[in-house]
Parts: sequence; structure tokens; C-alpha cells
Amino acid sequence: MEYRYKPEGVCSMEIIIRVEEDIITYVEFVGGCPGNTMGISNLVKGMKVEDAIHKLKGIDCRGKGTSCPDQLAKALENIK
Repeated sequence: MEYRYKPEGVCSMEIIIRVEEDIITYVEFVGGCPGNTMGISNLVKGMKVEDAIHKLKGIDCRGKGTSCPDQLAKALENIK
């Protein structure tokens, strides 16, 4: 199933996520730092949703109180 999430407090404008049977099969960040967001997307592919949330939640970017990885964790929490 495909989900779309509008992140807050980061440069990315949207996160597109596909999950099948609790496994992340695809992640795309629209906007943001391309190298970093592509890296995050590739790292979480094949991961269980709960494992990705555990690894990414709370990561901060430059004192913003959030980051693209943290926003991905929040998006995944909404999927559960």
C-alpha cells in the first residue's frame, strides 16, 4: 500500500512510502538534500516498519528538533 506524508520542519515537502506486510518496500522524499534522502530511502528498504521507527525517531538536524529521518519515523508511526 502507498502512503503520502507531508513533513513539518524540514526541507522535504512530501514523503512517499510503500509498505507490504509490515516491510518497507519503497521510500521517496520530494525535496530535501538528495544524497541524504536517497541514502535514507535505500537503508530502510526491506526493513520492518517498527525497526525503522526505532532507528530514525528523534534524529535532529541542526537544532530544528526534527530531521528528514525523524519525519520518516513519524510518517511510519501514522501507518502502523
